[in-house]
Amino acid sequence: MKKVYILFLGSLLLTMSCSTDLDEVPPNIASSDSLTDFTGVLNAAYYYQLGSVTPMAVMGDFRADNALMQEAPYTEFDEFDPGLTAMEDQFFGPLYTALYRSILSANNVILNSENATHIGEAKFLRALSYFKLVQVFGDVSVVLTVPGIEDIPTFDLTRQSTTAVYDTVIIPDLQDAIATLNNGGITTGRASRLAAQGLLGKVYVHRGSFSSAEPILANVLSEASSAGVTLEENYEDIFDLANVENSEILFATLISSSVEDEYGFSEFWEWYLGQDTKAPTPLDPDLVAAFDESPGDLRRVVNIDEAASRSPKYTQAGGPDHDWIELRLADMVLLYAESLNENGAPASIVLPLLNPIRTRAGLDVLDPNILNTPELVKQAIQDERRLELAFEGHRWFDLVRTGTVNAEMNQDINPNYFVFPIPISEILASDGVITQNPGY
Repeated sequence: MKKVYILFLGSLLLTMSCSTDLDEVPPNIASSDSLTDFTGVLNAAYYYQLGSVTPMAVMGDFRADNALMQEAPYTEFDEFDPGLTAMEDQFFGPLYTALYRSILSANNVILNSENATHIGEAKFLRALSYFKLVQVFGDVSVVLTVPGIEDIPTFDLTRQSTTAVYDTVIIPDLQDAIATLNNGGITTGRASRLAAQGLLGKVYVHRGSFSSAEPILANVLSEASSAGVTLEENYEDIFDLANVENSEILFATLISSSVEDEYGFSEFWEWYLGQDTKAPTPLDPDLVAAFDESPGDLRRVVNIDEAASRSPKYTQAGGPDHDWIELRLADMVLLYAESLNENGAPASIVLPLLNPIRTRAGLDVLDPNILNTPELVKQAIQDERRLELAFEGHRWFDLVRTGTVNAEMNQDINPNYFVFPIPISEILASDGVITQNPGY
């Protein structure tokens, strides 16, 4: 097992045991003068989230029905078959590596720091990393310790069920983060109590635990204003480069063109901005049709450019300086509305929650006398999520969690392909302890 761990460490975790090795994290990572011990390790946990930006964005929109992948060799991304393993170097490998490096950094802080705020932030980041991993890969290896230098511990790399990962890591970590953190870090790119609550609510929704999601999301909405988090007046301002620390964001992964691009996060902007042929060209006609069915929607011009057949949502000249929004208030509102609906609340209670979002988009409010069944309300909420959160990496994961992949995409897709392949390099490095997902 020691040999397995060393190989695994070599391919994935590298030098995570020595805190001084992590002190030179690129300077875009937010820091605080009040943080002293383990600042470098904690900043590393934030930094490694950059490695998830491009993969999560592309998986969330290109895999779904928002954009089509038509540039070789990336065309496999639109296919639902074993050929998807060919995309390991572009997407799955960097994502897997970066998130486990973030986890190992977080583990180091959790186990060794005496600073409660450090530990709360680290637990938030560990939970965020594992949440991304289970969304993408399903069952994953759980690592909650750190490697020593002389005495390397052995890890059980056997993949744990998604249920176990949620119950033993993600949910407890977020509960601890909520109990520990305050809301002082929202505008500096650091984890906060509100962000931890928002992520926990999102986790519960993705699990289908709506009775647990409802109260935590209600807390998010009730505490948001006092934390300085409100809906932006104009939709386009959320994505304005001059307004990156805007009032709608609960948590974002900070990005700067001045940072060394170890994980290819700058490619995200190439895919999304049309800076090369990797942009979402052409747009999926289904997304265009969805906006056609929402006449007068002010979000249309922000999200789709039919003439260029791409999304202009993050358009900017030069390198990437848009932060990647992980959690924002409109997402929380829609998740709360969904939870209420699933818990049996009437349409007259649920639909008014959507009014500020729709009014901002220039649309009429929804009539509960017309949308008067839970099924109609559910569809309305999912339709709203698609238009509100287009090209923010949500669509595919929303389709999977709601069980509507085949209905919405008008295909007969084998559920094996609702998750992505484990990187083959990690399977080989573990001597087969880590196993592949069925179908790949």
